[in-house]
Amino acid sequence: MNLKKHIPNLLTLGNLFCGTIATVFAVEGDFIMAGLFVVIGILFDFLDGFVARLLKVSGELGKQLDSLADMVTSGVVPGVIMFNLLSESGSFSTLAERTEAMMWIGFKFAPVQFIGLFLTLGACYRLAKFNLDTRQSDSFIGLPTPAMSLFVISLPLIHEYSDIEFVSNLMSNHYFLSIVTLVLTYLMNAEIPLFSLKFKDYSLQKNWIIYLFLISSTLLIFIFSYLSIPIIIILYVVLSVFKNLTSKG
Repeated sequence: MNLKKHIPNLLTLGNLFCGTIATVFAVEGDFIMAGLFVVIGILFDFLDGFVARLLKVSGELGKQLDSLADMVTSGVVPGVIMFNLLSESGSFSTLAERTEAMMWIGFKFAPVQFIGLFLTLGACYRLAKFNLDTRQSDSFIGLPTPAMSLFVISLPLIHEYSDIEFVSNLMSNHYFLSIVTLVLTYLMNAEIPLFSLKFKDYSLQKNWIIYLFLISSTLLIFIFSYLSIPIIIILYVVLSVFKNLTSKG
């Protein structure tokens, strides 16, 4: 039995394990612990691919496991977090009010919080497409689900700890959160080429966009701390679009 080929799969299962724990915390409304386990899960997600390439044991099983694990860590968890954020920002301030609203969903209206679950649907669709799309071996088409997940888990932190009142209030505005949900859902499945952070070599000429992104991201983290996370994700998309336009020109 070749144990070496199972090491990446064990790391992938570590991602799934962290995603499952994060789901429990997200349902309970503990966004800090949920975010922590999402980050650990994404780290496992990075390591499984890295180790698979290092050991040269990539296979179809690992590819399928990776998407299934990502579906939980970067699909279910952000959907649940956004659901809770929209619940707290909408008209239903208590669990009893939300439960009563849910009982009427089939008869009167769909509460705004269910928009948050569009993230889960969008992530599922993207991951299914990713497994079939041969164009995404060296770059991405559409926003990767881990990037979307990092964006979402930063929102409750910004709401709780931001010293800027306008920014904090924005994180509890259901119109803003709904727009963010729809935009992220679209970006995950949009036909927008986004550069990968994988280095084939370390030359500045071929990797200038990666170096610019990494340096800019480091500076943003030092300046804005957790507030930098959504800014970095937006920067990633903007730089990718800029790279696409300049390469066409």
